[in-house]
Order: sequence, then C-alpha cells, then structure tokens
Amino acid sequence: MLLAGLWALTLCLAARQATAVLRLPQEERLVDLFAWIGDNGVLRLHGSLYGGDQPFTGTPFAGLVLKPLTRAAEQTLGVAWTFGTMLLVAAVGVLAARALPGPVPRRTALCAVPAALSLLALSIPVRNTFHLGQTSVLPVLLVLAGWLLGGARGEPEAHHGAGTASGERPAALLGNGRAVLGAGTGGALIGVACALQPATVLFLPLLWLTGRRQAAVTGTGTFLLCTLATWVVMPGDSTAYWIHHVAGAGLGEPADAIANQSLHGALLRAGLHGPAEIALFAVAAAAVGWLALRRAVRYARDGQPLLAAAIVGSAAVVASPVAWQHQQLWVLLAVVGRVGRRSGDRLVWPVFVAMVMTLDGSALVPKVAVFGVFGENAVLFAALLASCAIPFIRRDATVWDAPEPMGALSRPNLMLELLLIRVWYWAYSWVRGHAPDSRSLAEGHGHQILEAESFLHLDVEHGLNRLAVRTQWLRDACDFYYSTFHFLVPIALLAWLYARRVPRYRGARTALGCATLLGLVGFWLYPLAPPRLMPGLGYVDTAHGPQDLSDPDFGALTSLSNQYAAMPSLHVGWSLWCAVVVFMMTRNVWLRALGVLYPLMTMFVVMATANHYLLDAVGGVLAVVAGFAGARWLARLRERRAPAAEPPPGGTDSLPRPRPPVTGSAAGPSDGSAAGGSTGGRGAAGPSAGSDDGVPAGGRGAAGPSARNAPSGSPPGPTAVG
Repeated sequence: MLLAGLWALTLCLAARQATAVLRLPQEERLVDLFAWIGDNGVLRLHGSLYGGDQPFTGTPFAGLVLKPLTRAAEQTLGVAWTFGTMLLVAAVGVLAARALPGPVPRRTALCAVPAALSLLALSIPVRNTFHLGQTSVLPVLLVLAGWLLGGARGEPEAHHGAGTASGERPAALLGNGRAVLGAGTGGALIGVACALQPATVLFLPLLWLTGRRQAAVTGTGTFLLCTLATWVVMPGDSTAYWIHHVAGAGLGEPADAIANQSLHGALLRAGLHGPAEIALFAVAAAAVGWLALRRAVRYARDGQPLLAAAIVGSAAVVASPVAWQHQQLWVLLAVVGRVGRRSGDRLVWPVFVAMVMTLDGSALVPKVAVFGVFGENAVLFAALLASCAIPFIRRDATVWDAPEPMGALSRPNLMLELLLIRVWYWAYSWVRGHAPDSRSLAEGHGHQILEAESFLHLDVEHGLNRLAVRTQWLRDACDFYYSTFHFLVPIALLAWLYARRVPRYRGARTALGCATLLGLVGFWLYPLAPPRLMPGLGYVDTAHGPQDLSDPDFGALTSLSNQYAAMPSLHVGWSLWCAVVVFMMTRNVWLRALGVLYPLMTMFVVMATANHYLLDAVGGVLAVVAGFAGARWLARLRERRAPAAEPPPGGTDSLPRPRPPVTGSAAGPSDGSAAGGSTGGRGAAGPSAGSDDGVPAGGRGAAGPSARNAPSGSPPGPTAVG
C-alpha cells in the first residue's frame, strides 16, 4: 500500500509539473532555453552568445553542443524539452536511490526510488529547471554516473560485496559489486560535466584523492579538451565567458540577487564590494573546498559515495561565483546523511534539508527582521553545514543501524519540533490564504449563519459589537486582546510543557495540530464572511472602522490572508486547548479558573470585534474536541505497536557491539594519498543490516554482525564510533 501510494504521488507530481510548464504562455516558459535562439530563429553560433537583452548564461561548450533550434520548432521543442528534462530528473533519482549505503532493508529499497523522485519533483532547483528550460540537471547526472558507476581502476568496491541478512540487500549498483563503467569512461563523464558547469571541477581532485587517479586524469583531459576545442571554434565567446565574465559570474541577474546562494552572493548582499570582498571570497572558498574534500574522502572510504558526492557538490555551490536556484540540486542530495545518536534525532537533518530545498526562504523563519538574513541565505547555510560542519555518522559506528531508542518520557528533539511547528504554521497560512474566497459565496454563507442563529435565538454578535464601539476602553482592550493573545498564550504553554511536562507535551502538541488541521478543512469547504465583512448589516470593524469593500487595502481584499476563513474560529479553539492543558497540568484553583475564563473571554472578544459569529466559536470547540480525540487515538495506536519495537529485557543498546576490522576501500586503495582519508584498515564493508526498527536481526545475534562479514583469519574487535 505504501509503495503504491508513493508511486501514485510521484506520477501526480510529474504530471502536475509538466502541465504547469506547458500551460504557460510561450513567452513565459522555458525563457532561458529560448534565449539561445537569435533574431533569425537559429542558435546564435555565429553571433555573440553573451550579448543582447537576454544573454546566454551557460558555458561556450554548452552553447556549441546545442542542436540548432528554429522558431517553427518552438512548440515541439517545448514539449520535447520538458519530457526530456523529466527523464533526466528520473535518472538522477534512480541513481541516488540505488546508491544508498547498504545493506538496505527490502522495504526501504523498494520505496527509495519513488520517494527520491517525489522529493526531486518538489524541490525548488528542479521546479526552476523545468520553468526556465535549463540544462543544470545534466551535469549532476553526468557526475553521479561517473562517480557512482565508475570503479577504482575497475576493482570491486568493498561495501558492495558486504553480506546481508535475510530479506535485505546491499545497495550495489550491480549485483556482482563491480563497477558498471570503466575508470576512463567515468572520468570522461565528469570531465564533460565540468565543461558544462565549471563548479563541478571540484570532483576531479576527489577522484584523485580516493585513488581513482586514472579517472581523475581522464576527467581533467576531457574538461580541457572540450573547453579548448570550444575556444578554437568560438574564441570571442570563450574570451567573454572565461575572462571578461570570470567563468560566467557577470552573466544573468546581478550577483547580489537573493537567488544566488553562493558565498560570493552573500558577501555582496552583506555590503562588501571590491578587492576586499574578492580576496575574502577566494580565501573562504578555498577553505570550504579543502575541508569538503577531506570529509568527502572519509565518507567515500566508509562506503557512502552518494554522501561524498553531496558534500563536494554542496561545497561547489558555496565556492562558485554564482549558484542560481537551478544549480543547487547538490544540497538536496545531502539528505542521505545520517545524523544523531538517538532515533528521535535522525529526522532533524533530512527534515531541515527538505524544507530548505522545497520551500521559499521566507517560509522557513518568522517574519522578524533579525531572522531575515537566515531566510535569505537558507540554501547557503545548508550547503555550508553539509560540506563543512555536520558530523554525519560513519557506517562503522555502533549507532549506524541501531540508534539509541527514545521512550515516551524522553524529550523530543527541540530543533525538529521547531522545524515542524514552523512548516505547520506555513502550511496553515498557505491553505488559509488559498482557500476559496468568492465574495458572493462567503456572504451567502454569512446569511446562512445569521438565519440559523436567529432561529435559535443566538444572534448576540450585533449587540456585543455595538457595546464595544460605544465604549472606547473596551474597544481598545478587545483589539489588543485579539491581536496579541492568539499566538502568545499557546506558544508559551507549548514551551512550558516541553520544558516541564514532557509526557503531556507530545499529546497536547498532537491535539493542537489535529484541531488546526480540521480548522483548515473548514476554511476550505465553507468560506465564510465574518460579521465585519457583511455589507449593510451595521457591523463595525473595531480595528479598521466601518467596512469599505471598494477599498482594495481593506478586509477580504487585503494581501495578508484570506479574510473569509472564519469557520471554525481557531481563536476560540486554541484558547479552549489552552484551558484544557492548564486544567490537566495543575490543581491550583486560581490557575484553573483563569484557564476556564480564557476561552470565555476570547469568545466575547471575537464577537465584540465583529470577527466571528457565535456558531464559529462552536465550530472551534468541536475542532478541539476532535483534536484531542485524534491525539488519543494516535497514542493508543503507538502503544499497540510499541511492544514489537522494544528491545529484549535488559536491552542490547548498553552492550558493546564488536565489529570485525575491515580492510580495503569503497572508492580506491587506501595508500595514504587521500587528504584526510580514513585510518588504517577501517573501510567500507560495514555491518550487516539490522531490522527496520533498529533491533538486530534474528539470525545475527544481539552483539554484532554475522561472522561471514569478518575477513578470514581476523579476530573480531571493537570499532570506534565515528
């Protein structure tokens, strides 16, 4: 069922992406692709690629190898280019999924490809590539193919030959564990990628440092041959690109644009210019490249070649003069790295990377000026962390496949909680802002609510609103209350629960999330005009004065949010959640009384300010009741599954797990030539796989891997945690 759902999601995302591109007007889609077409409708091979209002931004080699295009073929080209790009993205996803460090459980192996394709389709680099008609996916594919499929002088890679437990397989690219491509072919592919995207030249020293020296020499020669041959054919454009524009740094948008997530762009946005900025950028870029290569060599020898590629690719994003959105795909690949000793910490890094690469920077941080720099440079920060800072777990660590468990009483990871709360609030704001906002429909629903309340003799909103309008101090107090306490009180309670009542925190947080989700469903299915936006009924918006729907800056037409999201009232719902939490957490009579008073006061305020009807408040109450019921159901579901996931009595996590010493290297001979390479004989064979929940598999025993993984004649010994 899960596998079928993932493939269905993948196909839906692919269809949506193709439709979104092809439905755009001709002048708005594939704009970079058609920039290669000159005034006469053919590729500008005889004129300058880097002149005109919309200059070409790729390398001269990229312009040389493009097939001539004509205006008559524009429509067909758009369709062919879109589906061709889709195939390239699919190939990247398959390569990445097949390169997961093994052994991989069978269920993970089956779900890896559709999960990778879905994440790629949602990512900003891929969406940007589709929209602009860029070729940036091709260099990524060429590098991954040359790096992952090309072996070290054709030798089998140690981690591909590791034994596996029943029902699992190593993540080998071929069943026999040997390289698919020869060293020369793999190096040539990377060389072509460097000619298409110069920042990937950082992979050439990676080949050398991991012992793949023949591939490094071949790749360097291929890069120089392609570049020099293009210089002979197109000397003017080559001079303009490599010398005048310093490898394309002066092409396209200004280098200080937010879309440029390189270190050079960040320094320019910070106000640094001139020789000092250039010198600082050069030194920092060299340091990042050096440190990234050391880390990449270490993880390549540890049997994590995809992570090594992601580290070097992220460093290329940082060190490149310009790194536009379609060139940032390398950062997304770093999602494969494992971080954290506890099971609850393992999701922090992949969630962070996925958020950075799929959401706009403004959606990642609160709308506060001090956080603005983090939102503007989110991809750069992620690339710096991946290439230089994050201590990814090595495969010879005891917690690689058996992280320390987290019980119900353990405190959840704070960073993960903050990330999830932020993305949840972003989703809440997005759904509320995109819910149906037809004025006639919303006002019609408003009349339905008023008629129902009149029939039930519950129409008290008008009287409360008139009372607030006549009494200035009450009006000011209600406006302040409405705009302040809605977020302040729930956030404060969540923080207190997290710090002082961890077991209660999980259930309360889940209940609030479920209630908010139900509120979003209500906003979408039943758009409702609040009393202040009902024309001709005498309601007064206490914050803005009498309504004027002809003013585009007022009410429903404001750019802040959809003002027709009134049913249910989450102001009342969240305040009721706060009251329930306070009532459960304390026996103090005064605090309980204050907790009960809070939703009653909120109900009065939302009606006095003409923001909600009484029935909206009832809807908010029902949403919270259902939210707590949903949280309780989820807790019972976890309790049923918990016994199967618990370790045997006494536990195995406290016992040392001896592992055999491993010789060899995943990416080449351990001859000491690699900068920062792994020590001694610690290599890539790694442990045999554990079960899905981190408990050692049945036939393996609780203390270590199966004996068949140990080198012949080598006694088992302890292995240090990386």
